[in-house]
Amino acid sequence: MTTVSEPMVANKSKRPSTSHLKIVPETRELRDRVRAAAAERGRTIDRSRPLTKPVLQALAEQLLRDMGLGEQYLGFTMVALTNEFWREQVSAVDFKRRLLLLPHCLKHAEGCPADYDEFGLDCRKCGACSVADFKVKAEDLGYKVLVSEGTPIVLKIIVSGHVDAIVGVACLNVLEKALDKILLAGIPCVAAPLLSSNCRSTSVDDDWVSELIDLKIEPPPQRTRSYLHLMRAAHQTCEEPELSRLAPRTRGKNAAGNDARAEDPLAVHESIAYDWLAQGGKRSRPFITLAAYDALKGAPGTLSAEGLDLTDSVRRAALAIESFHKASLVHDDIEDDDTFRYGRATLHRQYGVSTAINIGDYLIGLGYRLVSRQRKELGGDCTADILDRLAEAHLKLSEGQGAELLWRDARDKSLTPLDALKIYALKTSPAFEAALYSGVRLAGPAEPYEKMIGEFSRHLGVAFQILNDLKDWEGDSDNKLVAGQDALAGRPTLLLALALEGLDAAARQELLTLLNRTTETERAHPERIDQEMMQQARRLFDRAQVFDKANRLVDKYRARAEAIADDVQPTELRELLYYLVDSVLDRGQAAAEPQPPPLIQLSV
Repeated sequence: MTTVSEPMVANKSKRPSTSHLKIVPETRELRDRVRAAAAERGRTIDRSRPLTKPVLQALAEQLLRDMGLGEQYLGFTMVALTNEFWREQVSAVDFKRRLLLLPHCLKHAEGCPADYDEFGLDCRKCGACSVADFKVKAEDLGYKVLVSEGTPIVLKIIVSGHVDAIVGVACLNVLEKALDKILLAGIPCVAAPLLSSNCRSTSVDDDWVSELIDLKIEPPPQRTRSYLHLMRAAHQTCEEPELSRLAPRTRGKNAAGNDARAEDPLAVHESIAYDWLAQGGKRSRPFITLAAYDALKGAPGTLSAEGLDLTDSVRRAALAIESFHKASLVHDDIEDDDTFRYGRATLHRQYGVSTAINIGDYLIGLGYRLVSRQRKELGGDCTADILDRLAEAHLKLSEGQGAELLWRDARDKSLTPLDALKIYALKTSPAFEAALYSGVRLAGPAEPYEKMIGEFSRHLGVAFQILNDLKDWEGDSDNKLVAGQDALAGRPTLLLALALEGLDAAARQELLTLLNRTTETERAHPERIDQEMMQQARRLFDRAQVFDKANRLVDKYRARAEAIADDVQPTELRELLYYLVDSVLDRGQAAAEPQPPPLIQLSV
């Protein structure tokens, strides 16, 4: 039996991502040999705990050595082992609760008559290629099917509770990107790699795909722990009808969906606030609260949805965290005059600055009320402790945002990396700290964890904000949509500070001149900044090796957060902290030097 006593510790390894490790075995005979060996080795893997990527990679490397094969087949072997890890659990999920993901490049490149709808390629009426065969077969069994290598709807389908397992077909490049997210979320998944990665009229071992689609057995006796059920609980808490049940509306829609009179301005105001609160996002902060509480109760929610033991008081505390977060976004978007949030116009662009400010204030009040009214259930001391920590987080966030605004409006644009990191520690870390503390305190006394929570959250928040800076250079289909907009928009980012520190005097003056050339209108509307100016700033950033330095700082703060987690007891809380490091600091494309965003991004 292959066991890992502390499976999450291995997550500290850096992630290899080189093409020479992603070769599909050239012959069917060799592919079958690797699959058979993976099936045999898979019987020895401990399925009681999540399978981490470093552990999976080590198993694959050892298997290839035992078979006398080269490392070029590492990616393929990792997929084969992952299939064996999840095979029984996928097989036990009802067909109607499974999602089949098929790549568009498997269809005929020329002459395909099928059209795309909101759920992917509609090819039932065609039948001219493998896509149609797999799609019709799966749909007849009850599967939900998406024909697209990656689509934002996938993650939403998963966390909203519509599917419990995934069967996928994709090239090894895509599967490598998906593997981290699938392993982190704990979604039972099996996949068949495409035989090439040329993204045009490719092929796959058809009988392998059919076999994976047909998998079906009775539920296995052992389940792998997963945070998926708690992720779903966090999303459901912040969406209707649960949102209005936990925080009953007094003027607009109620939990049953009944509308108040549309002409009532009080009802309209409440409706705007609740609609904004229910808007998208990862729900990372309410998840942290629910998962920390669950971890200190023995983590029953990581085994099954039935194991979730979340009282309404706990759910309301998590909802309060999300209410504060959404309020901060409203105010931050106003202060930066951002154009987009969650792929749509920001609140102040829709309703005006005054109304948006008031909506943010309303959500702050709602958050405090959600906690304060639970004092009978939680006890006065617990309620006071949580409210005090929320107030402290609110003050720190305001200090960090205030420092940023004062820097933006100052004539002197000098900025050191230490200055930027101090602002990050105030702007981003308090929300993580409040969320983690609330979950711990809801489960019992928090004194033993006080120091740990503060230090861990600080390192996590700083690393997260640096990654957010890197992401700014890619553009963002979820939020701001304008690649590189923070660079010349008068915001004290770490990347700017690193550039000012790393450039010689002449280049530093060139960058400061660029900042001073940016007009007030351009700072308010960064999408109007001249592209030539953006390219000039990018060249200066490259000269100062800013992106490489920023990634090294992410590694540094990540290591500090993990070192703190190493000593945490109980095991369930320690593993949650490792999970938070991996999920919150999921690099995606930000790990490498920023590139233009792809048209379709993988979301599983």
